[in-house]
Amino acid sequence: MKKILMTLALAATTCLAANAQKFALVDMEYILKNVPAYERANEQLNQVSKKWEGEIDAILKDVEAQYKKYQSEAVFLSDAQKNKTEEEIMQKEKQASDLKKKYFGSEGELFKKRQSLMTPIQDEIYNAVKDICDQRGYQLVLDRASGGSIIYASPKIDISDEVLQKLGYAK
Repeated sequence: MKKILMTLALAATTCLAANAQKFALVDMEYILKNVPAYERANEQLNQVSKKWEGEIDAILKDVEAQYKKYQSEAVFLSDAQKNKTEEEIMQKEKQASDLKKKYFGSEGELFKKRQSLMTPIQDEIYNAVKDICDQRGYQLVLDRASGGSIIYASPKIDISDEVLQKLGYAK
């Protein structure tokens, strides 16, 4: 009898605990598409990126032209002149490589710029989600956009529109 009562008590406690947990979903892609500051930041990043790519491409075109010139004149150059020209070409290639690393490397300028532009937007969204969770008692919020393993979720638990409203971008 004791075992049955203990099992029933454990089952009841588990059911109550499971019912007490509240979950919600957000769709970060949807939210970000509806935040104008995010679109402006992306556009700014694209412009800077294109500018830097152009700068690197210009150096690489110069290297290519210099190499073609070297190939056509190599027969007429002394060994010292060949070495000097080869070193100049290698220096320019290194310069392009260094610029590429400086701008697009893992700790490069683009990374820093993206962080400075996106972090305030992400923080604002995070704070809005946190406020909604605190008000409604959600213990877990999943991102529908990155949650590839979510097969089905009821639209009732999607709080994306509510997050946008909290951010001031009501639909």
